[in-house]
Amino acid sequence: MVSIKDIAKQAGVSISTVSYALNGSNKVTDETRSKILAIAKELNYVPNAAARTLKKRESKILGVFLTDFSGDVYGDLLSGMKSVCNAQGYDLIVCSGKQSHRMLPERMIDGAVILDHTFASKELMQYADRGHKIVVLDRELDHPNINQVLLDNKAGATLAMEHLIEQGHTKIYVVTGPEGSFDSAQRLKAVRQVSEREANVEWIEITGDFEKSGGERAAERIIQEYTQPVGVFCLNDEMAIGMCDRLADSELNIGQEIDIIGFDNIELSKYVQPRLVTIDYSKRKWGALAAEQLIKIIAGEPVDHERIYVTLVEGGSVNSKVQSEYLAQAQGEKAVSY
Repeated sequence: MVSIKDIAKQAGVSISTVSYALNGSNKVTDETRSKILAIAKELNYVPNAAARTLKKRESKILGVFLTDFSGDVYGDLLSGMKSVCNAQGYDLIVCSGKQSHRMLPERMIDGAVILDHTFASKELMQYADRGHKIVVLDRELDHPNINQVLLDNKAGATLAMEHLIEQGHTKIYVVTGPEGSFDSAQRLKAVRQVSEREANVEWIEITGDFEKSGGERAAERIIQEYTQPVGVFCLNDEMAIGMCDRLADSELNIGQEIDIIGFDNIELSKYVQPRLVTIDYSKRKWGALAAEQLIKIIAGEPVDHERIYVTLVEGGSVNSKVQSEYLAQAQGEKAVSY
């Protein structure tokens, strides 16, 4: 690899003169700069980013760490981050996997946005203790160098559960996310709190994985156990869509025998028939706010923890007439039997 020493030797100047020329300093003449740049081009010189970062103590690059890239949420999230980074003179790189963790302690990036449960909270606190700047989207941590930009998962799950209860459902299945998921744990906590307030509501937990296949498996169980109209709260849309796909091949109708609510309002949820009821939030705003907060703490500006608010999007996958019609029918049958 060609270094500035090689350029200096061929140009017959000092290393510092080459450095000045390559960095556009006015400490060298235009003639010397032109000569050095021509030699650098001839030798196919590529700047050593790691050395430059070490000297300047900044890379102007931010990293976002994701568990994986398969979810439909990530596109808008990353788009929001990228727009803010580019406007503030930063580039953005997306990382996944254990080996990528070293980019933060080795200062290849100026700061990190974390949406990756493979980072232990203890690990992130250690990095923060060393002065690294971090924004977390998937946990609660208390440190001056760590900012939180979290979804209001509890509010969203509460909206979903209360919507099903308002329709008269007394039996509700809840399909969870994978073990270790912060979002799933927070949503499930709200489900339990609502259920504790509603003594006449039976809720049944089914372990899921935030994948379509998890929704399909949950649908199989519900089909086997079905005796009366039920509500289902899938803790993300992908599982809800998987469930809808499986139920389409059964005798049970969505919005009639089974009411379904998802979470995330991904693009595909708009095209499910009947339209999927879901919990919505701005993924682009979530990403943009995370990038803004990270750039602020890098600059030493004060920041407060932020929360992304949610709303319920209505649709045909929940039908308010379902439970009342079932009860009327059941009462009619009971009267006849007498």
